[in-house]
Amino acid sequence: MSKTATNIRTRDMSFEMGALRNPALPETERRIVFRSAGRRHGPITRLVSPSDVGEMIKPFVFLDHAEVAFTGEPLAGIHPHSGIATLTTVLQGGLAYEDTTGKEGQVWQGGLEWMKAGKGVWHDGGPLEGDPLRVFQLWIALPAQEELGPPESQYIPAEVVEEDGPVRVILGQHGPARSRIRAPEGINYFHVRLKDRERWVYAPPRNHNVAWLAVDKGQIIASETIESGQVAVFEESNGVIELHAEGATSFVLGSAIKHPHPLVLGYYSVHTSAIALARGEAEIRRIGSRLSAAGRL
Repeated sequence: MSKTATNIRTRDMSFEMGALRNPALPETERRIVFRSAGRRHGPITRLVSPSDVGEMIKPFVFLDHAEVAFTGEPLAGIHPHSGIATLTTVLQGGLAYEDTTGKEGQVWQGGLEWMKAGKGVWHDGGPLEGDPLRVFQLWIALPAQEELGPPESQYIPAEVVEEDGPVRVILGQHGPARSRIRAPEGINYFHVRLKDRERWVYAPPRNHNVAWLAVDKGQIIASETIESGQVAVFEESNGVIELHAEGATSFVLGSAIKHPHPLVLGYYSVHTSAIALARGEAEIRRIGSRLSAAGRL
């Protein structure tokens, strides 16, 4: 497990940068090197794809922000993955799920859906009746030793997601709070909620040279202003990330040891080599034949 991250949380009404700097923290503050509002397709905004921003922030290789009303229809229909883990953070509403590991059920506001696809899996899901389903969906490129492992799914209800101050720990650790998801080491991923004009400083573990955030609601001031609906990538360094909220703000933040492999892409898959991709796609086809015979495709 990575070293515990350091947290400073205060009401800083003057926005005086560094006024409450913890001397135990490194002095360098990470700067933003890229910002984007992504590409919107109906109710879904694609903020990160493996072929663009994902190369900058791998192992985080894909990120969608969506708000989808209930229609009674699946969100995407049953579809496959290999080589990655998908992680859905439910910010509002509820999500129905089903996967070919044999699990099905519902995840409500505050809950998490983790699907470690490994050598190949198919899954399905969509909004439940009630408030529109608002989510971040993230893909994580798996390490070479796990990309062709057995698929595994975990569905985590909101009440067991551990918190440390304003931080809900989705993956990894922050202070005493740890994630229950069995994820690869060297990755932190948090859902953070700040009050208006609140200040928060995150000191990632020293080997976490990749860091980024995406704003769900409100506005964040770092070295630049990050608006609602935007993703921002920080420079690769060992520095801290100092943030101020304008308005009640909700965002996700990831930091990690950078994925050392090239991203070899299939339509729904990301692997570290063409050989691994071919094996993943073969398993996807095998499961797809079974689903087709059962009338699911």
